[in-house]
Amino acid sequence: MPARAANKSGYFSDDSMIRRVMRKRAVGLTYGQRALVIGAVHPLLYVGTAENTQHRMTPYTRLALTGRLFEAVSLGTRAEADRARAFTRKRHAPVEGVLPEDAGHANPAGTRYSANDPQLMFMTMAFTFDSAEVMHDLLVRRLTPTEREGLYQDYVRWGELFGMPRSAAPYTYREFRDYFDGYLASAEPFLTDEAKLVGSYLMGQRIAHPLPMPVQQALSGFSLLVQGSLPQRIRDMYELRWGLREEAAYRALARAIRTAHVSPPLVGNPLATSMTGPSYPLYKLVTRREQQLVGSGRPSMPGVDPRNWVARNSA
Repeated sequence: MPARAANKSGYFSDDSMIRRVMRKRAVGLTYGQRALVIGAVHPLLYVGTAENTQHRMTPYTRLALTGRLFEAVSLGTRAEADRARAFTRKRHAPVEGVLPEDAGHANPAGTRYSANDPQLMFMTMAFTFDSAEVMHDLLVRRLTPTEREGLYQDYVRWGELFGMPRSAAPYTYREFRDYFDGYLASAEPFLTDEAKLVGSYLMGQRIAHPLPMPVQQALSGFSLLVQGSLPQRIRDMYELRWGLREEAAYRALARAIRTAHVSPPLVGNPLATSMTGPSYPLYKLVTRREQQLVGSGRPSMPGVDPRNWVARNSA
């Protein structure tokens, strides 16, 4: 294949599972929130990011930027993917340190973290893949075993493109699922107070600055889907209220979105165009609002200290 054609085609083919899944906007608009909410229970990932981010005051902008970088690698051309990879490497290079406080028995104060740690790279991929898989099953259709394996292997390759050694990830989907589910069920996950607060905002458990209708209604729908898709243990860690009313609303909304993905024979689905494609442009609605809030002196997430731990404790 000529170099120019390869550059345009991207690292994944159009019929690859990662492209087939991530082109669905129902997945693209929900998996990132879910991955961050669940990923917050990994203290080394959360603290390492929070202590070194340039977006402590603008978490939704960070979410949108992360979504854009991830989509560039999974859906973009090779040139777009390579720019995203170079940007990520530059941002991750200085990210290393130690936990300033105990974060559960498995992560005592002084535990080291680094963005270049293969295990932390794998866990970043794991939370991302798990959320993409769960949201596709929930909102589009259940994957077949072959498709599930294909999607996992694509995400392993995706992780490698961001620097993860292949040896850091389980070889098969089944091995991955055993490991990841075992991790979530173990005593290792732990929510720091800040992680719990930030996650509660990201999943819509707390709403600081409601947007005008119908935008707020749409965002509340996304939040309901994220909350409903969480494992019960994660909901318990966040002390998320979840009863029969919430479960019924969640299931009804998920069923409606799945139905919308079904194309009637010969007629086609009139919503197909709006339901397919990159999701980053739609994140701009939230990031624009966040920039307005910060510009007017109002915090995007009230209660979250804009300073990192070192700055807070050296004042």
